[in-house]
Amino acid sequence: MTATGELAGLDDRRAAWVADAWRHVTADRLRDLITGLVDIPSPTGDEGPLAAHIAATLTAAGCDATVQPLDDRQANAWARLSGDGTGPDLMLYAPIDTLTVGEESEDLPWIGPELRDDMRPRATVHDDLVVGLGASNPKGHAACVMMAAEAIALAGIPLTGDLVAAFGAGGMPTNARPGSGRLNTGQGVGCSFLLEQGVWTDYAVIAKPGWTVSWDEVGLVWFEVTVHGTHTYVGSRHRLPYDNAVARAGEVARHLEEWFVEYADRHTSGTVAPQGIVSSIQGGWPRMAAVTPAACTLMVDLRIAPGTTPMQAKREFLAALDKASADTTAELVLAIPGTRTDPESWICRSATASWAAFEGREHEVIRGNSGATDANILRGRGIPTVRVGMPKVTDSLFDIDFARGMNTVSVAAMEKLTRHLIRTAVDTVTRSRAELEGTAA
Repeated sequence: MTATGELAGLDDRRAAWVADAWRHVTADRLRDLITGLVDIPSPTGDEGPLAAHIAATLTAAGCDATVQPLDDRQANAWARLSGDGTGPDLMLYAPIDTLTVGEESEDLPWIGPELRDDMRPRATVHDDLVVGLGASNPKGHAACVMMAAEAIALAGIPLTGDLVAAFGAGGMPTNARPGSGRLNTGQGVGCSFLLEQGVWTDYAVIAKPGWTVSWDEVGLVWFEVTVHGTHTYVGSRHRLPYDNAVARAGEVARHLEEWFVEYADRHTSGTVAPQGIVSSIQGGWPRMAAVTPAACTLMVDLRIAPGTTPMQAKREFLAALDKASADTTAELVLAIPGTRTDPESWICRSATASWAAFEGREHEVIRGNSGATDANILRGRGIPTVRVGMPKVTDSLFDIDFARGMNTVSVAAMEKLTRHLIRTAVDTVTRSRAELEGTAA
């Protein structure tokens, strides 16, 4: 027999196990977990204290948890619920670093004229909503992974495969912040280290925003574009050759911003629509407005679809840049390929079946995505991975801009995602490997 409703598609035995675990998922517990995460600052490169908190919290809940340092400031956390060895292992994964820092010295003026309350690592509760730096992305999703592991442990479900709950440092698309001891503190460094140190599974689910099941996502390439000009003096503009690199850089940026639109149209496929932006400009002496610099530097993030190699993207970008300005050069300074898991893989089928049971309809694929996550690290190392998450809060006491969408989470949405993660996990790590033989990897 099979169950109905949110348990539809499961046999009676697994439906009972999932229901047992769901009973441990409460709004109060989720609220405690998320406020605990938000209140501990974890900007990229400084996740150590939060990793220690996560490991201690899971240990207290009966999970075998540990902190995995990358250096004296940066760390992962992970926990294992052991099975009997006959089934597949599954990783529930979430990053734990915030995109911004929550301090005026680093965030202003780039994030806006001031740090709002939601931009600080301090949780505030407004009925169903919890607000604070990273409350939704990534910390709300990390809290759901914690709750799922805790509930399965408390339910005492007999597992065949191991369930690993992993929390990665350095998941944000950033290079090192000022004063960091290492250059490579972002771009999935924690996830890579986790795998290199042997924390490996047969399948993975990453919890990141978007109430859908995604099996492919964009990669990214970064370019440092140097726009050349002539160093000269304002008093000699009318007497000497004049070629202002700042003005030329503006023309190059405008050309690229127009080209990004056409590029996205050509590379849209599957569920992805890879975008591009000019993200920063550097050049000249702010203390000396009387002279022009000989060069300006632009930073560009260009997203790439699965199947597009970084070198293909580089050549396409350089061709577009040649049309913008003859006296411009570019270096590829970062590359992470996009990845795809076969939709017929077991983990895709289980996660989409769970989604369909929750919604009472066929799974709805959300297309046009251009966000990259550590799923690329997991898939790139050969682990079939899907991404599942919460929708951004839209009905709120506040105007929801990009930052507040990252920093506001609904506890009700957390409960729904947690229940989905539990169902997918139990559906996977209570089976034998023989049951899943022949499913696409």
